[in-house]
Amino acid sequence: MSKICFLSMDDLSGYVADDDLAIEPLAAFGHEVETLSWRETSRDWSEFDLVVIRTPWDYQRDPDAFLETLDSIEDKTRLANPASIARWNFEKHYLLELHLDGIEIVPTIWDAEYSTDNFAKWQDALLSETLIIKPTVSATAEHTYKLDAFDASLQAVFDERSFLVQPFVESIVSEGEFSLFFFNGEYSHTILKAPKTNDFRVQEEHGGIITAVRPEPAMLTTASAVLGRLSEKLLYARVDLVRYHGRFAVMELELIEPALYLRMDDAAPRRFAQAIANAIG
Repeated sequence: MSKICFLSMDDLSGYVADDDLAIEPLAAFGHEVETLSWRETSRDWSEFDLVVIRTPWDYQRDPDAFLETLDSIEDKTRLANPASIARWNFEKHYLLELHLDGIEIVPTIWDAEYSTDNFAKWQDALLSETLIIKPTVSATAEHTYKLDAFDASLQAVFDERSFLVQPFVESIVSEGEFSLFFFNGEYSHTILKAPKTNDFRVQEEHGGIITAVRPEPAMLTTASAVLGRLSEKLLYARVDLVRYHGRFAVMELELIEPALYLRMDDAAPRRFAQAIANAIG
């Protein structure tokens, strides 16, 4: 029996995770799963045949330590997705690379300074009165703000971290954000995440409403084009899309620790388990 580690965090209270749904089908394939926090640095990772990065949703608070842990794991055993992919996907500047490679993303301003004058310039440049400002390293919408005017109380937040600026995409409220899931490069399932009333954040931790949907062909085309830019097939990938001016634009490409919403498709847990089993070989 092979041993697999699902890499998580110290305390998942307040978060919604359903990776446990894959444990039973993995057992049927002959694999045992243990869930450990990424902060358990004294653990001998070599006892696992594969470590799967799953729910370390506090990594953005100590990014250097997190990346060091991934390196130490990869020194001892196989890591999925690989540390090199995690590093590339770590900061949202990867979106700029995708854009330069022909992938449509939500218009974005990078490497800016948070100030009153710049806020007005961003509104003009992005043709949007309402802006979204968020860190380039973030998870679960932490420190993500929707602003119609400069807010001086956020000065310290954005003086301390790199951030990006985007126009507020109205379709996120009127329709939602789509997430398409792929295991070993093969399409698995799609969900629609819509914010609760009077909010713009689609994450469940903020009251987001999750629905299983059938993807439009254009969604699959866009998501496949994104994954086609990667140098290798990955154990898991999530492509987040929004409808922007009638087309689908990439909001995020989640390759480190995306929630996989296995519960939203009856066959998804087994698909994920099969992908892991295939990865172990």
